[in-house]
Amino acid sequence: MSGTTLAPPRPLTCAPSRAARELGIKRAEFDLAVHLGRIRTVPDEGGGGGRRVPRTEIDRLQSRADSLRESVRVVGTTEGAALMRIPAGRFTRVAKLGLVSPVKWYPNRYRAVVWLYLAEELRRFAADEKNARLLTGRTPPELSDRLRAGADQRARNWRGRHCGFLLRQADGPWERAGVVAGFLDPGEIDEVLTDPHERARVAALRPGPPAHGAPGSPAAQLTEELMTAADPDEIEWFRHDLAREVAQARTHRPAPRPAALSRPPAPGRPRLSQGLRGWLMRRNPRPAH
Repeated sequence: MSGTTLAPPRPLTCAPSRAARELGIKRAEFDLAVHLGRIRTVPDEGGGGGRRVPRTEIDRLQSRADSLRESVRVVGTTEGAALMRIPAGRFTRVAKLGLVSPVKWYPNRYRAVVWLYLAEELRRFAADEKNARLLTGRTPPELSDRLRAGADQRARNWRGRHCGFLLRQADGPWERAGVVAGFLDPGEIDEVLTDPHERARVAALRPGPPAHGAPGSPAAQLTEELMTAADPDEIEWFRHDLAREVAQARTHRPAPRPAALSRPPAPGRPRLSQGLRGWLMRRNPRPAH
């Protein structure tokens, strides 16, 4: 009788690096696809705290890896301007006005921010006839006035997109509150959350900024600056959202509090030592019954 060899069951999920290799895309492309909601991930049930990719998701995408790769192609200012068939200076003005939004950034060797945009979004914007007046001729006066006043929505728009990504990955109400808090200065958080236990819970769940440089380096400081809301109305929006998320989290499950310390004796008659109690009993014996 011939023996049979059973193949080990295929795991239901795999690590992101393995998923990227199987899809034939770079890890940066994979991460951006997850960011944009084009690849579904699930929490790591093994307790690692990361994310994993269901095998069914890899099977779904393997036949369309080329289109997936193209959908996450990013370009900088020069290539973006060429895609839209406009000068680079006009592209920068369009981006500063917030009419197109960056999805990624990196610091160059001069510690300046290089913004990156989705190529497919730029093509779609340029193809829309409603945007023709923004791409040719003189910039409309109301937009020129904003630019002269120093308008630059690029960092704010990136924060909005990054916050949306992190919220989609959050596993619960307190995690959502931690995400929102990640875009506020600690002083703002302290003003919104007056309960120290809730503050501690939210602080523990604040997401780390995107990795750009070693902690304390100029690149890391730049990352922290870009992660923090800057405009007054943006700060107010994040404050309001933080208060709302914490209120929902509180209803779902109150923030943990440390175990109650052993309480001192209730106020009243002082506790007496054994020797003093005996001396008093001898001086004032109980009456016999």
